[in-house]
Amino acid sequence: MSDHVSEFLSNSRAVPHLGAEPADWIALLKPRVVSLVVFTGAIGLLIAPGHINPLMAAIAIFCIALGAGAAGAINMWYDRDIDAIMRRTTSRPIPAGKISAAGALGFGVVLSVVSVLLLAMATNLCAAAVLAFSIFYYAVIYTIWLKRRTPQNIVIGGGAGAFPAVIGWAAVTGHIGLLPMVLFFIVFFWTPPHFWSLALYASTDYEKAGVPMLPVVKGARHTRWNVFIYTLILFPLALSPWFMGLAGAIYGLTALVLGGAFIYYAWGVLRDDQDEKGVSLSKDAPARAAFKFSILYLFLLFAACAVDRLV
Repeated sequence: MSDHVSEFLSNSRAVPHLGAEPADWIALLKPRVVSLVVFTGAIGLLIAPGHINPLMAAIAIFCIALGAGAAGAINMWYDRDIDAIMRRTTSRPIPAGKISAAGALGFGVVLSVVSVLLLAMATNLCAAAVLAFSIFYYAVIYTIWLKRRTPQNIVIGGGAGAFPAVIGWAAVTGHIGLLPMVLFFIVFFWTPPHFWSLALYASTDYEKAGVPMLPVVKGARHTRWNVFIYTLILFPLALSPWFMGLAGAIYGLTALVLGGAFIYYAWGVLRDDQDEKGVSLSKDAPARAAFKFSILYLFLLFAACAVDRLV
């Protein structure tokens, strides 16, 4: 961390390259990641008991998006050295030379402060506090502390993406309830099989960059078992809102079907042996298929929760 800070201080007057375009600044916010974050945050807001002014609800969702994007910008600032090495990240704005490191960090910090303050003014301090902690969790706990130190980085760091539903709920109610906490743990345990599926077919990139992702440190076989085990754990956890009476049959049946499908994809990852000889990048690779389905899984599961609650 000290090397990054020293470099920033020595280049504190650095400005973004003149070639930077609005699209480059948007790319810093990791819009694809933010889209799922916004969706889960909106679901938390929709299922919360009580009423919130539609304008305040829109501002709350905007703040969740802004805060998540700000954390992504800080992540790109810190990871700019490994982003320049890995094939799938070399075109990001900082390694591509479109935006300076100092500019990206300043951008992320300013947006973090704005998102938290705006959410506090529009809704309440509880929601703003959870948003502030989620930004800190992703930018500092995951990115700076865990990512380069332990193969369990994504397990502990999974909490970073699990906060939006809690923030959405708190924006309406002013407190944290049982259902959003269950949704928090669903996302928490969904993250490892989701991300390790990606890491299986991108392990050569992580190895080249020196990032201790599980396939790099423990090997593909160990990682595939972990993908399968975490998917099995996720199955009853995703059903728990139904069992606990927090959600109805629409959600329960959806969770049952989606959970079975996720286990099917995870079983395909477990049985796959192609990555023992070198990861296949073919479109039908089991790890790639499981990664894509995991995104659909979370989207449909949370959508079912909202539909169930509204019905």
